[in-house]
Amino acid sequence: MKKVFERPHALSDVTLHYCPGCTHGIVHRLVAEVIDELGIEGNTVGIASVGCSVFSYNYFECDMQEAAHGRAPAVATGVKRALRDKIVFTYQGDGDLAAIGTAETVHAATRGENITVIFINNTTYGMTGGQMAPTTLVGQVTQTTPYGRKTETQGYPINMSEMLATLEGTAYIERVAADSVQHIRAAKKAIKKAFETQIAGKGFSMVEVLSTCPTNWGLSPAESMQWLRDNMIPQYPLGVFKEKE
Repeated sequence: MKKVFERPHALSDVTLHYCPGCTHGIVHRLVAEVIDELGIEGNTVGIASVGCSVFSYNYFECDMQEAAHGRAPAVATGVKRALRDKIVFTYQGDGDLAAIGTAETVHAATRGENITVIFINNTTYGMTGGQMAPTTLVGQVTQTTPYGRKTETQGYPINMSEMLATLEGTAYIERVAADSVQHIRAAKKAIKKAFETQIAGKGFSMVEVLSTCPTNWGLSPAESMQWLRDNMIPQYPLGVFKEKE
């Protein structure tokens, strides 16, 4: 019988540690499929961040380097500048990229570092118990906002894609989602485009993926997908925010 679907070679043949319904696994597969299709596994270095994806160095067959919390763009900058022929990507959550690593993210982007960032936005600090993140929605209940996020005390969510798209150094910025087959296919195209942007030497690229966190949201996997559609996409609209020719 002809095999028509199989695990990407760039994705390790191991059991992932993520909670049921979490879409990290889907995005891992998309990244691995893109690495396979571009034929760059032996020339790629991934930077693992701190957060739910901290063990991503166990899940990709390319070279991987762990970074301190929030420092993935800085580590990626060092790797890329030292090994300019390598394809370098970071894999980060919203706490890592948009809170602890805000400075590293913004300055790597404004310098136009020729790296690719995969940004998982699930509106919460997942690994440490579900505290409010910079992307937490107004009114959203978390461990540190039990009555919902209030603008007068906790401010507003940060739309990272829109903000980074204003910087001269960014070459490609797109926001996608992992809640449906249609959106997952679009997410893969965006991730491939981001890697191709780096290969072409155009500068900083980032794909923001709206993701789910059923455990900390207190919802079933199916309910989480619908919650993403109903609540996250209105705040974080999908689309391309920057594409340098």
